[in-house]
Amino acid sequence: MKPLIVKEMKRVKIIRIAVLAAIAIIASSFMQETKITVKGSDTMVILAQRWAEVYMQKNPGSTIQVTGGGSGVGITALINGTTDICNASRQMKPSEIEKLKARYNTLGVEIPCARDGVTIFLNEANKVESLTLKQLSDIYQGKIKNWKEVGGNDAEIRLYGRENSSGTYVYFHDEVVKADYSASVQSLPGTAAVVNAVKKDVNGIGYGGAAYAQGVKHCGVKKDAGSAAYKPTAESIAKGEYPITRYLYMYLRNRPTGETKKYIDWILSPEGQSIVTEVGYFPYK
Repeated sequence: MKPLIVKEMKRVKIIRIAVLAAIAIIASSFMQETKITVKGSDTMVILAQRWAEVYMQKNPGSTIQVTGGGSGVGITALINGTTDICNASRQMKPSEIEKLKARYNTLGVEIPCARDGVTIFLNEANKVESLTLKQLSDIYQGKIKNWKEVGGNDAEIRLYGRENSSGTYVYFHDEVVKADYSASVQSLPGTAAVVNAVKKDVNGIGYGGAAYAQGVKHCGVKKDAGSAAYKPTAESIAKGEYPITRYLYMYLRNRPTGETKKYIDWILSPEGQSIVTEVGYFPYK
């Protein structure tokens, strides 16, 4: 074989090896990239987005996709198999767990990841300082209609709340109102919208996650007329003094493995829990 032909064959072989190596490197980079989908609670969305942002900075090969929509929407997505992690500001209902069991033969996995003090929002001009759980129930049932009935001005109380797909709507109904909401409650698509409405309405009242309570008055809450009033603070939450304290949850179909487990372990770590405090919620333990 002529030297020129041999030389050319070697050159082609080297090029092929280089091309194959490049393909292998590109394929490897795609294989190493991991995508985790998170969907659900609007209360948790600012926390979940912050967790995702910090984690992706530390783990460039991971993609965490976070969307809200409400706890009910997230739970439905978990049952339908369209999200890896469901964020929820309430526990799953037995009927939802049954649907999960029927489809996947699993009861799901519940992971408490933070705590929240459901905050009662008042306009900063409102002179009412505290309300009992009974008064809050009566207000949201429409039994108490005027602020003067609870020590405020002679003015009609205007009610703001969440949509029924919201975990906060369900939690507040089950733990505080314990009856049908008044038909006069204006349902809004997120806690930020509730806060903005109360901020603009001197006679408004709303409820929602503690992290959103900016530019409004935090109303103290009493267990009953003879109890002290508390606002949602790190101390009152830790001591169990604030009456409307709840856990925030992540739900999965099965026990987490691989990158999902690594992500959840990081969320529950001191670093992940420091972000809970930074955002305005409270560590889960």
